[in-house]
Amino acid sequence: MKIAHREISAQHPPLVIAEIGINHGGDLAVAKEMVRLAHLSGCECIKHQTHIVEDEMTDEAKQIFPPNADVSIWEVMARCALPLKDEIKLKDYAESLGMIYISTPFSRAAADFLNGIGVPAFKIGSGEADNLPLIRHIAGFGKPIIMSTGMQTIETMRESVAILDAAGVEYALLECTNLYPSPPEIVSLKGVTELQNAFPKAHVGFSDHSIGPDMALASVALGACILERHYTDTRYRKGPDVICSMDPAELKYLIDRSREIHTALHNEKQRTGPEEDVYRFARASVVADADLSAGHVITEADIWARRPGSGAIPGYDFDKVVGKTLKIAVARNQQLTWDDLSDA
Repeated sequence: MKIAHREISAQHPPLVIAEIGINHGGDLAVAKEMVRLAHLSGCECIKHQTHIVEDEMTDEAKQIFPPNADVSIWEVMARCALPLKDEIKLKDYAESLGMIYISTPFSRAAADFLNGIGVPAFKIGSGEADNLPLIRHIAGFGKPIIMSTGMQTIETMRESVAILDAAGVEYALLECTNLYPSPPEIVSLKGVTELQNAFPKAHVGFSDHSIGPDMALASVALGACILERHYTDTRYRKGPDVICSMDPAELKYLIDRSREIHTALHNEKQRTGPEEDVYRFARASVVADADLSAGHVITEADIWARRPGSGAIPGYDFDKVVGKTLKIAVARNQQLTWDDLSDA
């Protein structure tokens, strides 16, 4: 999977997506500062949310209050949505820094707008993961799609994934839990593996709403190749998503540690070159455990394995020594060699 210039796969370090979302509160200057600080943290990709409220919701939404807000969902989005002309400026600014800019469209009009300004990929949020007409509309643009799967099961995702397969687009599925913040009691790291097994064509990642970077980092060890977390320039801001947002320092930590975990994940189980000096003293060699005379037939009680590992017979060959005959006399703790021994 490729978004703009960035290859995404299990063989590449995870793509860390800093989701500004609506944390800017509708202020372009704030949004641009968030982007600037994310760039300084080493972040490659900024994600926004594109809200055209009138096409996104009906009037019934004015009576629905999210658990993380004290006003209706309509009012939350009306307050926090960035004007479209400002979103173009934000995209241009992010791309001027060499960053990838993507966004989540919450309506058909928002999807058309984003396609019109040339986003390289689309994000589909968990709330739209079973919105089949919107998924079909977005897939029709032929661009890569990242879809969160919060509030869904493997079975409820099958029809949505079938649309992506039919459209022939590259796509990623992100394990996600939609409570802000999400406690570990309801976060599913197992979901990463379940998505991989159920949808082998998908790249799989993790969209995190928990507190701290731990869950996202743990998902890398399970093969997550995309990490998405809400992001803000400072946690002292007000907003429904700030409580589960990372700041620039945590963003840098997530990027650096996820790359380290990815590197370690692909290392084979073997003794490495840098371990050789340790290996020489840390392992054991077979030694006499008593003074023994020439011609003695060695029993298990006559020998032991002790450090260092500089002897000719390593500890793992201990059993091969039992039953051998000493050609020479040896003292207690003397390292044995194969030349000291015979079969008769």
